[in-house]
Amino acid sequence: MESFLGLLDQAAEALIKSRFEELSLITERKAELAERITLLEQEREQRQQAVGFGPGREGGDAVATASGSDAQQVWHALLKSAAQARDNNHRNGIMIHTHLDFVRRSINYLRAHGQSLYGADGKHQVGLGNGHCLASG
Repeated sequence: MESFLGLLDQAAEALIKSRFEELSLITERKAELAERITLLEQEREQRQQAVGFGPGREGGDAVATASGSDAQQVWHALLKSAAQARDNNHRNGIMIHTHLDFVRRSINYLRAHGQSLYGADGKHQVGLGNGHCLASG
């Protein structure tokens, strides 16, 4: 879970600092860890049911209680990390949607005011739509 939380923090930092090129690798690594976490959760549920406890969090709570204070501490730390991951992932989602909304609004503004983003030659137009290439001086 700590690695997953670290990736969520890396994604937040990349979003804040507009280092969007980093997001693909972070997202790929996050997906791999999420898959691993899901497999571990399924294994935990199978094991707790195999020894007579119910599925889900209620079963996990019961196993931790039956297993003593050390198990309860580990279980509560896991639940706390999972809640933090959920919150951090939600925060990142909000940042992504806010950025996308800003980009959409900017493009719509430019289009509404007759400013083309690209000239007839396919080159990005700079400034007030004069179409000059930065390298042309």
